[in-house]
Amino acid sequence: MEILGYFAALLIGLTLGLTGSGGSILTVPILVYLMRLNPVISMAYSLFVVGTTSLVGSYKFYQKELVSFRTAFLFGVPSLLTVFLTRRFIVPAIPEHIAAIGSFNITKGLLLMVLFAVLMIFASMSMIKKQKYIVSTAEQEDHIPNKPALLIQGVSVGLISGMVGAGGGFLIIPALVLFSKLDMRMAVGTSLLIISANSLFGFVGDIFNYNIDWSFLVVFSGLSVVGIFIGSALSHRIHADKLKTGFGWFVLLMGVYIILKEIFLH
Repeated sequence: MEILGYFAALLIGLTLGLTGSGGSILTVPILVYLMRLNPVISMAYSLFVVGTTSLVGSYKFYQKELVSFRTAFLFGVPSLLTVFLTRRFIVPAIPEHIAAIGSFNITKGLLLMVLFAVLMIFASMSMIKKQKYIVSTAEQEDHIPNKPALLIQGVSVGLISGMVGAGGGFLIIPALVLFSKLDMRMAVGTSLLIISANSLFGFVGDIFNYNIDWSFLVVFSGLSVVGIFIGSALSHRIHADKLKTGFGWFVLLMGVYIILKEIFLH
């Protein structure tokens, strides 16, 4: 299963390279079900993998001048602080044993996995629906961000990323388009920068709480980064919209499977 897990690490980066988002949602299930890691430590490791992979992806967008550093700062600062505080204080404060309903025990790992599965289902819907976030050319030229809305969204994304170790790109991209008036390609590039900063900053909070297997983490993340370059090389040959829709259905099935496994088949 571990060998399959390392191949799956390539898939994380491959999806990111092909579609610009989405691959990070696979990281936690791969670490839990293929690498057999504890859900809590998997979410910590996911932050490092997602952060490193997204950083490489954001650099590729930066080379094409498709990253708005001003917007990344406005959105990123509240998000960074929230994700760090969540990983440093809130997640460790959740008790290992939360409650018991008859013979069914609600543990910290179970709670976080179910929350992650719910996030997967919402993320999959945004991929399947192919939502268009339309901003007029005049609004893009004025480029006046809605700062209060960005602040609220930044805190929300930071909380979600901190709790379950996912990037939250499906929330960040529409927020950047609607509240910061970026076009879609600029929003994707800026989103990757925000995700990388959020994830790596959140991981710093985990260093104080867990013993980190750095050798494993570097190898796994390295394979994911390799996947980005493979995906980027193939991106001009594959229709990204069709791929994203198919990937959305896969993520939806994975989310449902996790809920069934953790609650009914555990």
